[in-house]
Amino acid sequence: MTVEQQEAVRGAVGGLGEWVARLRWSDAPAEVRERLLTVLVDAVAVTALGSREPAQRAFVEAWDAPDGPAPVFGTGRTAAVDAAAWLNATAAVRLELDDGHRLAGGHPAAHGFPAVLALASRGTTTGAELCAALLAAYEVAARFGRATSLRPGTHPHGNWGVAGAGAGCARVLGLDGQGATAAIDAASGMPIAGPFSAALDGNPVRDNWIGAANQSGLVAARLAATGTGHPTGIAAHALGDLLGTLDPAVLDDGVGERWEVLGGYFKQHSSCSFTHAAIDAALSLRDQVDEGTAQVLVEIHSLGAQLDRASWPTPLAAMFSLPFVVATALRRGRVVPADLSADSLADPATADLAHRVVVRPAADLDARLPDERPVRVTVTSDRGRHVAERPNPVGDAAFQPFTADDRIRVLSDLLGDPAAVAAIRDHVADLPDAPDAGKTLRALGSALGTR
Repeated sequence: MTVEQQEAVRGAVGGLGEWVARLRWSDAPAEVRERLLTVLVDAVAVTALGSREPAQRAFVEAWDAPDGPAPVFGTGRTAAVDAAAWLNATAAVRLELDDGHRLAGGHPAAHGFPAVLALASRGTTTGAELCAALLAAYEVAARFGRATSLRPGTHPHGNWGVAGAGAGCARVLGLDGQGATAAIDAASGMPIAGPFSAALDGNPVRDNWIGAANQSGLVAARLAATGTGHPTGIAAHALGDLLGTLDPAVLDDGVGERWEVLGGYFKQHSSCSFTHAAIDAALSLRDQVDEGTAQVLVEIHSLGAQLDRASWPTPLAAMFSLPFVVATALRRGRVVPADLSADSLADPATADLAHRVVVRPAADLDARLPDERPVRVTVTSDRGRHVAERPNPVGDAAFQPFTADDRIRVLSDLLGDPAAVAAIRDHVADLPDAPDAGKTLRALGSALGTR
């Protein structure tokens, strides 16, 4: 990257920092505020759900985190800020149910919300300031995601989204424009170069890249708070030269006018987002095929074609296997956390059908990226040949998007506990007017308990 491009990145980061510092929750449009709160409800709910998983429970126990002010959602306890940020982050992504942003290519909220919530739990932040910090975290992360084109084979967890964590934590600390700029710049210099193969292999280190992103955001904001930050546009090299390419013009384009949070998606299937349109298509064909004789062809864009493995040694690997999730959808009519149990992963009937699922990249579908992530599923069985195509998953901003009420319904089904989802919704609704965000967050943590 040239000196001129680095200077362009430095200037764009400066613009973002100034915007973060002057952002006021009350100034954001009503639809933006509503959407951000829905994203927060979703984030807390899927974190609590992830905390139920035996592997996550074991991780929390092994961490042996010191007590502190920040709730560890779904566990019934509070912990020190840094520990809570990491533990909530890993729980949020453990079941592949956290929201995301198609054009950013990943998960802006998961990269920064756990750190921002933990830091705001110290009792010195109002609810309105916390909401502004969460909005800043999302908007900055999504812009970095849109600006970054990662090298093939790089997983998006833990790299471009760190800048959002730095921005949100800077706002919680009350830093001015110069300080917020320093935090964003420092955070963008702490990316993780994680291989996408980790997810395909089922290696849980992938979940911890999100934990590291949140902790790096905390570090970056604290560094900036000392006044010793020295913004250089380091993302030009860290995200640009080393991990891919970075377009500085995208970073601050339309900031405060075009709101990225409105372009995100919510999930209803417990699997990688690349699989969701295929699951939706398979579900639409389920009543028309004979499972015992079905031969399935999944034609998909090249981003999703790599998810073709027909073995799944861990739940994470299963969530990144198109053969597993399509077979599960056809057999069970769903892909939810219960389908990731040891018994479900070892089910011979699912494995038999999965080995009859062929995944193939299709040039005509590639041509529709990035506005769409299309898929075409063809099932041939004794009951004939049936084809279903989807442009994007249900729940994407561009295709049958979920409203706030839709999301409450889906979350209630996923958690199997409408009362817990109602508690999350009610506490989040109270948050913007709360004089003490920490108190509200701890009340929310207590209401969730260890369900």
